[in-house]
Amino acid sequence: MGLALLIKKKYMARYIGPKSRISRRFGEAIFGPDKVLEKRNYPAGQHGNNRRKKSSEYGLMLAEKQKAKYSYGVLERQFRNLFEKASKMSGVTGEVLLQLLESRLDNVVYRLGIAPTRAAARQLVSHKHIVVDGAVVNIPSYSVKPGQIVAVREKSKSLEVIEASLSGFNHSKYPWIEWDESQKAGKYLHVPDRADIPENIKEQMIVELYSK
Repeated sequence: MGLALLIKKKYMARYIGPKSRISRRFGEAIFGPDKVLEKRNYPAGQHGNNRRKKSSEYGLMLAEKQKAKYSYGVLERQFRNLFEKASKMSGVTGEVLLQLLESRLDNVVYRLGIAPTRAAARQLVSHKHIVVDGAVVNIPSYSVKPGQIVAVREKSKSLEVIEASLSGFNHSKYPWIEWDESQKAGKYLHVPDRADIPENIKEQMIVELYSK
């Protein structure tokens, strides 16, 4: 089975249900471009915006946590561990949490444009197509440190799925990474500032949820 097909079939290791249903729940394409969502921009299981129910305060906080988990493809235990780690670090807990999520190897691979989605990035990492500072790392949750180089493994540079993803990708939109096209490698310059992280996540609500 080709890698592209394997990624297509297995790319949602964390969630294997209908992506559009989850995206409609949050009102945005958290897994990437979604044609179904574009046609039906109202929650799953409803027939229009006029039927949307008001959520409780707890429900809203829970929804933000779920959105973050689905967006970054992290399991509940992993997410909780990251939150606990963030709460012990200096800085604003919610922002630090997002920075930890952004530092995951699968996310860095995605931000570098090597894979079209975080899920596809996880598959590339798991199948040993990615190296960090020249050494193969096949752990998607590996935390990339500032200054480290994340690159496509030499024998994997010609993979169609990687070439297609990199084609026309705008690497300048993420100021915390630097891309070298000739080497198919990117440098993680620094932990991103919250203002530079494009995800529409209200991280303070997640902090409040775990504080209850």
